[in-house]
Amino acid sequence: MPEQTYTVSDFQAVCNQILDNAFAGVIIEGEVASFKINQGKFVFFDLKDESSSIGCFMMQFALRFPIEDGMRIRVKATPKITTWGKFSLTIQAIVPVGEGSLKKSFELLKKKLHTEGLFDPAKKRPLPTDLAKIGVISSTQAAGYADFCKILNERWGGLEVQVAHTQVQGISAADQIIRALKYFNEHSEVQIIAIIRGGGSADDLAVFNDEQLVRAIAASKVPIITGIGHEIDESLSDLAADLIASTPSNAAQMLTKDKRAEISNLYSELQRTARLLDDKLSAIIRDNRREIDATSRALITKVTTFEDSVKSYIQIVEQLNPEKVLERGYALISGKIAIGSIIQVITSSKQIQAEVKNVTTK
Repeated sequence: MPEQTYTVSDFQAVCNQILDNAFAGVIIEGEVASFKINQGKFVFFDLKDESSSIGCFMMQFALRFPIEDGMRIRVKATPKITTWGKFSLTIQAIVPVGEGSLKKSFELLKKKLHTEGLFDPAKKRPLPTDLAKIGVISSTQAAGYADFCKILNERWGGLEVQVAHTQVQGISAADQIIRALKYFNEHSEVQIIAIIRGGGSADDLAVFNDEQLVRAIAASKVPIITGIGHEIDESLSDLAADLIASTPSNAAQMLTKDKRAEISNLYSELQRTARLLDDKLSAIIRDNRREIDATSRALITKVTTFEDSVKSYIQIVEQLNPEKVLERGYALISGKIAIGSIIQVITSSKQIQAEVKNVTTK
């Protein structure tokens, strides 16, 4: 089989195709060296360890964590052979690694965003009243999410919860959370969004210091509460949110009322109101006793007079009753009063037919 001959450009393209197929989105960890930004948009640095170094390139807009020489980072990258024949990594995402690097990156970004006013307390919105619909961004397999749901239902229940399942650690997590935020803002009617994640190492929680994620939280039209890590953990996502809970469980407590406490408070309030009403009525009765007694006597007199009047009316009506008249010896006569006519005569005990024999005018 004859050997294939390539042009330089074709060979470079074939090599890059092989590298793309073999190392699509490879994760590499190392130390930053020779970091620089050219023309305000092109980022160059070396990623090195004790014995090797690889040149790296990325666009500045994709740099979501501040980095400096000496910081340890984890990158998601695609290996390339450049047009001038140099092997390089095209960086897609960066996350600082290790306590020192994480702390340095955190402080640099915190200072930058604070200067921009992203964490201004005046911009914070309170918890919505009459909360009925909650959006939740979390890994549904995480223990923190299970704790959140358990406390949410135990304390109040009846809330409508929409959940966006995302990764909550790792290089891909920030983009997934950002997409979930966009969905809730544009395609749902939730009243608040809860971003929750249980405890973990500083490396695990680093995703919540991603600059684009922090900016997305600050820009959300829907209020956001965060419950990330433990009480001692602080993230830039917390500082950008409207409300901060110390843990996922605490977030559920902040979002709901305790139904047992509410019932107890309601019962106490009813008892207090009953006592106040009883005291008020007693005071009114005490202060107006004479007037009440006089009014009662006047009412009794009026009622008695009314009863006497009713009895008189009843007697009059009874006297006018036709049956009573007949009992006194009178009769009712109906028919034509003319000689030879047949008329009806009704007494108290009889009905009589009679013929008129004579009619005399009085």
